[in-house]
Amino acid sequence: MGFWVPVVVLLLFVYATLRIWPWILKRKRLIQMVDRIPGPTAIPILGCAYQFRPKIEDFSYELLEYARLHKDSEVVRFWLGPIPIVCAFGPESVKTVLESNKVITKGDEYDILERWLGTGLLISTGNKWRSRRKMLTMAFHFNVLNGFMDTYDKEARIFLDQIREFADTNEPFDVCPFIKRCALDIICETSMAHKIDAQVDHNHPYVNAVAQMNTLSFLYARSPWFWIKPIWRFFGHEENYERNLKLVTDFTQNVIAERRKELHTAKKTVQENKSGTEEIGGKTRRAFLDLLLSIQDEGKLTDEDIREEVDTFMFEGHDTTSSGMSWTIWCLAHHLDYQNKVIQEIDAVFGNSDRNCTNEDLKELKYLEQCIKEAMRLYPPVPLISRKVEEDFHCAGYDVPRDATILISPLVLHRDPALYENVESYNPENFSPSAIARRHAYSFIPFSAGPRNCIGQKFALMEERTVLSWFFRRYCVRSSEEFLSNIPCAKIILKPSKGVPIKIYRRNAAH
Repeated sequence: MGFWVPVVVLLLFVYATLRIWPWILKRKRLIQMVDRIPGPTAIPILGCAYQFRPKIEDFSYELLEYARLHKDSEVVRFWLGPIPIVCAFGPESVKTVLESNKVITKGDEYDILERWLGTGLLISTGNKWRSRRKMLTMAFHFNVLNGFMDTYDKEARIFLDQIREFADTNEPFDVCPFIKRCALDIICETSMAHKIDAQVDHNHPYVNAVAQMNTLSFLYARSPWFWIKPIWRFFGHEENYERNLKLVTDFTQNVIAERRKELHTAKKTVQENKSGTEEIGGKTRRAFLDLLLSIQDEGKLTDEDIREEVDTFMFEGHDTTSSGMSWTIWCLAHHLDYQNKVIQEIDAVFGNSDRNCTNEDLKELKYLEQCIKEAMRLYPPVPLISRKVEEDFHCAGYDVPRDATILISPLVLHRDPALYENVESYNPENFSPSAIARRHAYSFIPFSAGPRNCIGQKFALMEERTVLSWFFRRYCVRSSEEFLSNIPCAKIILKPSKGVPIKIYRRNAAH
């Protein structure tokens, strides 16, 4: 027995030397390199987390405060417990990160989404991401997007009918849920060629499940202690997540199977009729899912590949656009001079007609686009972008070590006094052609930038201009709430703390 004691001790020592000691050296190097970057005081274990106020309403302004306290540096570091976060706050440091072909891997907080979205375009990295990006770019070709105008128009009309009762009573209401359901119907039909009628059926199981998945994903991303699986399970979040995950993925898989049958039947009919045109229900259609299925026919995608890409676009394609539209309405409800200019522009294009909006019309709605972009400056739909550093990276005069996370905040960047005057004020002239020409190219990044920029940004702007042009063709809007009282909450998507409480008036009555 006595012989084995020193042997065991020796083995433990060897193990510690081979495994633990290198980790200690690696950790020491990480801490030393990160702490060369300016930032708030950190303490052991908690890091800087003890300084954070618990309310999500405070987080956005805390980030702005950090940036302004360290305004002489383009990068600022803080410790989220044991996790080092390096924030790129200035346009040059943001450019360095977003233009890099090395720093393209998403941060650890996206891990929870991987179970839902797989390694689709949002989460994948390396060669898989590059090949998928190249493959899917054709889905957002100009001609494809033009084919979605009918869907934008149809769902915009339903949206206006849904809120018509509030124009009859002039009672205040939160427009956010109505816009979100409109955006969900649009993305569902354009991505899956499937209509769920979320605007009519507010309690559709898929609609509720998507909302739950978003809530749980944000809870996980914001709370590192939930990254410890027993804690996540103890609070019942795992069971809730699994239940909604199954509902969402089953729904998508069923839609894919149904659409494959429809396309097969349509193709067979075309061949029999020799018409040379692929039609479904008498009308040519080309949803995002159709493209994926055609790529699958070439042997390049599996069923699971298709599901993860469809779910990715469902996730990314409704919350972001609904956020952009909601904040634009909020801003114009408080700035009637700008709202009147939007209405005058819309009237010049459409007159008193009730005709559909065309892509040519959108080109004429230049001031409306300025208003949308200024709303996205103050309230960018995606407030935080993170990247995992997989090899040492030089940024703004500092070496960011491997295993750190780089965080970019469009919310902070867009409110940089060095880039914009009166940063807290809403002013669409910030996006006049002359103002844009004077600014740094990376001063405005609501859709990110560089190789990992948002592939659907043209889709989003077309949808937002179409729906908002319909809104202001029929209504004008007011709000009795103070403009700055509605605090931007930096969740996965930027949410207004109060929703968007407004009153709407029929234009002929209001004028």
